[in-house]
Amino acid sequence: MTVLARLKNIVKDFGAVRALDDVSLDINQGEILGLMGDNGAGKSTLVKTIAGNFQPTSGSYVLEGKPVVFSGPAEARRHGIEVVYQDLAICDNLTASANVFLGRELMRQVGPLRVLDHKRMNTRSAEIFKELKSETRPADLVVRMSGGQRQAVAIARTRLAESKIVLMDEPTAAISVRQVAEVLALIRRMKAQGLSVILISHRMPDVFDVCDRVVVMRRGRKVADKMIEQSSPEEVTGLITGAILAA
Repeated sequence: MTVLARLKNIVKDFGAVRALDDVSLDINQGEILGLMGDNGAGKSTLVKTIAGNFQPTSGSYVLEGKPVVFSGPAEARRHGIEVVYQDLAICDNLTASANVFLGRELMRQVGPLRVLDHKRMNTRSAEIFKELKSETRPADLVVRMSGGQRQAVAIARTRLAESKIVLMDEPTAAISVRQVAEVLALIRRMKAQGLSVILISHRMPDVFDVCDRVVVMRRGRKVADKMIEQSSPEEVTGLITGAILAA
């Protein structure tokens, strides 16, 4: 399997607090990686380091064979790293298409003026929703959407650019069982398209349903990194709580 990104001996300090302690992690192309741990375990700090929000205090970050130091999330996005945050960061009062292109709007020239090119944005959005096999339509208003449809809009936004790694923060929290199935299906389709997906989740069934590998964090350290078929929900629970020290 091709290693797309490699973090080696990552340390992240916030003053006297060590949020990440000697964390090494490979992100493989076309793999769904489950990232688990209790609150304060270091998951968010690790994700924000991958996504360019934080620069590590020490350690190395290599992307497609080249060392990288991101100045911020915008630079990470230019390198193909996208994040779907738990709150989705989408606007209820806008259409699906307007949300997909939010901040990246397509324009056309009308005489001396540049105006939004709604036709091109709707067409491209429809293509992406079709690729994702989502029933979401470009003209649908987000305020009327289910949780699963909202996730489809957020995921579609990552497909505008040539994304390589998509980090998903608790995508199945606070949605119905049927919508959870929709979101997990979307994640599988992203893998089928060759994307690497990091699924940050507290939901054990979701991780064991779709992930190829599971990484467990505790108190800023990585305590497990195993293929999903070589682990179990009971073992992961023990690792998260500290009943099992490492695996």
